[in-house]
Amino acid sequence: MTSISQAKRYIVCLGELLIDFVPEVSGQPLSDVAAFRKAAGGAPANVAAAVAKLGGASRFIGKVGRDAFGQFLRGTLEAAGVEARLAVTDTAQTGLAFVSLREDGERDFLFYRAPAADMLLEAQELDAAWFADAAVYHFGSVSLIAEPSRSATLEGARRTREAGGLVSYDPNLRPALWPDADTMRREALAHIGAADVVKVGEEELRFLAETDDAAEAERRLLARGTQALVVTLGSEGCRVVTSSRAGEVVSITVSGVPVQAVDTTGAGDSFVGAMLHGLVQRGITPTRLAECLADEATVRGLFAFANRVGAITTTRRGAIPALPTLAEVEAFGGEA
Repeated sequence: MTSISQAKRYIVCLGELLIDFVPEVSGQPLSDVAAFRKAAGGAPANVAAAVAKLGGASRFIGKVGRDAFGQFLRGTLEAAGVEARLAVTDTAQTGLAFVSLREDGERDFLFYRAPAADMLLEAQELDAAWFADAAVYHFGSVSLIAEPSRSATLEGARRTREAGGLVSYDPNLRPALWPDADTMRREALAHIGAADVVKVGEEELRFLAETDDAAEAERRLLARGTQALVVTLGSEGCRVVTSSRAGEVVSITVSGVPVQAVDTTGAGDSFVGAMLHGLVQRGITPTRLAECLADEATVRGLFAFANRVGAITTTRRGAIPALPTLAEVEAFGGEA
């Protein structure tokens, strides 16, 4: 199998970095929550932290305000083992999100971003060297909502592709942040072809493809140019979908791990971090991605591990604070 050189091993994530205020008690609407606990969050930052805690090499690119929360986030990433390249702005504060948790661990959000500092990241603030030796570049749709972060996000993808790295995209749809559903769908879909691998949840898949037929939805998203589609199925696991050289769709389902969920915040991000870490460990490059993810043994080994990482994350509160180490995942069962 084609190997990624030791120098080309970093997983670079770009996007939002914010404070999640997570309730101390689950099962209450936001209006009734009496106490919150501060936790670092933001999907791409969670992915970078997940990679680092599993023993991988990760970098995060973003922007924070010149405030106490920005300092806290920088310290949290560094403590997790992430190389953080954070621009600082005096014109906006670090973003905040208040989260309410239902009894099943699912969430409702209230965001404070008008604008938040991460929305002001500019393409000219990107360090070209951080993309030249990137094995993977990962981004989401939140940083695509407004300029200048939109251009910065897409520039990161362009530079990684140019350098031969693999591009990963998780739309991670947050309707409350977009002007309307149609705009969100249009923008999220527009960049699927910029990525080699795209991760979506079941609801996101149906929303983006505008059909309840899962197989048809997967075909529609693959037709937009991505090599591989990874559909997360909650406690049921995930489904990995690729197109064979003959044009046939190859779909492999990997069962999930049953746990008692406390908080699903960051679970999808930890899954993505584990997936990307596994791809780099296996030396899977863009030219071999579709072939490798059509191989059942490779898929089952890689995604059984990613499912365990996501499951463990749901048993703890918060995002980055809930991410497991490699030792914890191995103790939970199985090997990477």
